Amino acid sequence: MHLTLGFSPCPNDTFIFDAMVNNKIDTNGFTFDTNLEDVETLNNWAIQGKLDVTKLSFAVFLKVRDQYELLNSGSALGRGCGPLLIARDNISLDDIKNKTIAIPGENTTANLLFSIAFPEAKNKKIMVFSDIENAVLNGEADAGVIIHENRFTYQLKGLKKLMDMGEYWEQTTGNPIPLGGIFIKKDISAEKRAALDQLIHQSLQHAYTEYPALSAYVKSHAQEMDEQVMRQHIDLYVNNFSLDLGKEGHAAVDALMSAAQKARN
Repeated sequence: MHLTLGFSPCPNDTFIFDAMVNNKIDTNGFTFDTNLEDVETLNNWAIQGKLDVTKLSFAVFLKVRDQYELLNSGSALGRGCGPLLIARDNISLDDIKNKTIAIPGENTTANLLFSIAFPEAKNKKIMVFSDIENAVLNGEADAGVIIHENRFTYQLKGLKKLMDMGEYWEQTTGNPIPLGGIFIKKDISAEKRAALDQLIHQSLQHAYTEYPALSAYVKSHAQEMDEQVMRQHIDLYVNNFSLDLGKEGHAAVDALMSAAQKARN
C-alpha cells in the first residue's frame, strides 16, 4: 500500500521514521511518498486533508478529528520537554499581555500552551520556529515561544527564560506534555492503520538498536546542529511514549483537548 507521509526534519522525527522510509526494516508492503516539512505546514495540510499519514501538533486535533485518527506510536510527549517563553530582558509575567510575542504557528501546541497560561496575550506574531530567537534578538518581538532545538541554543545567544510552558502545564494538570502525534486518515482500513502503527513502533525500535550512533538520514536533515545537540533533541522528545502512548499518554492528550476546547470557547 502506497501512502503519503509527512513529518518534520527535526532529529526526533527523522530518528523515528528513518528505518521504515529508507527500507532498513521490512515494511510489510507499505511504500511512502515522504514529505519533510515544518510542523505548522503539516498542521495546515491536515486541515486540507492533504496527507494520508502525518505528524501533527496535538493542538490541531480538534480541527481534524473527523478525518484523522491518532496512532499509538511516534508521538512527542513527555515531561520536561515543553516550549519555553524567552526574551532579551527580564519581563514581568504580569506584563506579557501587553507585549508582542513571537509564536511558532497558530495551530501549534506551543501556542495553545502559551494561550492557556496567558489568555489575555493577543498580540502574537506568527513565525517559523527557527526564526523566533533572532526576531527577539533584533526587536521584532518582545518575547518568543521557542520549541525544538532552540531549547538548547537560546542561552548561547544571550536570551533569558521567562517561563517553561511545559512545566506550567505539568504543575497545573499533573499530566505529561502532549506536543505532537502521528495521525492517519480514517478512510484507511482499520487493519492497515494497525499495521502501520506497528511498523512505526518497529522503526523506532530499530533506531534504538544503533543509538547513540546517528544515521546519515538524521544528520542530513538537522538544521545546523552538531551531533551533541541532535542527541539532546532525541533524548528530550523520544521516549517510551513514542513507542506507545499507553493509558497515561492518551489521558494527557484528552486533558489537552479539553483545555483546547475551553480556550476556543
